[in-house]
Amino acid sequence: MSKAESRKRAAQLYKKALVWDDHSGFDPHGGADLKNLEIWRRAGVHYLSVNVGYDVVDWQATVKTLARFRAWLQTHPKKYALVRTTADIRRARKDGKLAIAFDLEGMNSLNGDVNMVSLYYDLGVRQMLFAYNLNNLAGGGCHDGNVGLTPFGRDVIKEMNRVGMVVDCSHTAYRTTMEAMQVSDAPVIFSHSCAKALRDHGRNIADEQIKACAKTGGVVGITGVSLFLGENDTTSETFVNHIAHAADLVGAEHVGISLDYAFDAENVDGLLDAHKAYWPDNEDYGRWPTSYVPPKQLMEITEIMVQRGFRDREILGVLGGNFMRVANEVWK
Repeated sequence: MSKAESRKRAAQLYKKALVWDDHSGFDPHGGADLKNLEIWRRAGVHYLSVNVGYDVVDWQATVKTLARFRAWLQTHPKKYALVRTTADIRRARKDGKLAIAFDLEGMNSLNGDVNMVSLYYDLGVRQMLFAYNLNNLAGGGCHDGNVGLTPFGRDVIKEMNRVGMVVDCSHTAYRTTMEAMQVSDAPVIFSHSCAKALRDHGRNIADEQIKACAKTGGVVGITGVSLFLGENDTTSETFVNHIAHAADLVGAEHVGISLDYAFDAENVDGLLDAHKAYWPDNEDYGRWPTSYVPPKQLMEITEIMVQRGFRDREILGVLGGNFMRVANEVWK
């Protein structure tokens, strides 16, 4: 297939796809300008999960961020839709709106209380991971001791399964992830993680984790952070290398996209300096200025998948169908 033919085919598939970005890098301290959501809408993204809290901030800050983000979305209904169900996502796409729900990076946001899960679900949180890089009450972080799932973490999984919140294993220690995937009764995801086999970094995941995720019926979302893709690498070729690696292991139906794009990268690098424990120097944090694959690059990524011989149904799944399938199964 010529370049012109692959470009044309990619454009057709991208137009047909439900494009799903499973995690964005909005500043969860609550200062982010949500007008930047237009970056995703203009790039043709139909659904975006927006981060509203992580273990670095306290749970009160998470609640305040949720309040502000919800209010902003509800007062900008022409372009954006705060969704509760997958039917809402389909409706938003039909209406030309960007569908939004929220995610939490770490269970410190629960303040040690499993009852907080249903509250966050009612406020629009549709996925939550265990520990942001460091250990917490629920389990181990990927840059800390490789501990397992705690009794509290097990209780949280049970409650997440009950209310319909997706269990997420990104940023989490290997042992905790493997135990969580055994405990959960619903599909488990790695919302934004790259393959350790291609880039040996503590934030990336081993082939055994990818296989275990697929066994639950879940999806691994490839992330666009330069440090995790390679050594300061945000090329579409490298991004597709990670997609292809996971697809070769478990099938393309278990792979998705989760860019973790941060439009305010300077603020992110400032956070690294202020909270060194979460981003240790021995993992190369701060070695290069952080860069990201932007949403506008998704079309080129699609074109490369076409060139590499991915089937149409596989591309449509990676672009969003696979995460939509998990949401259809888990959300309530």
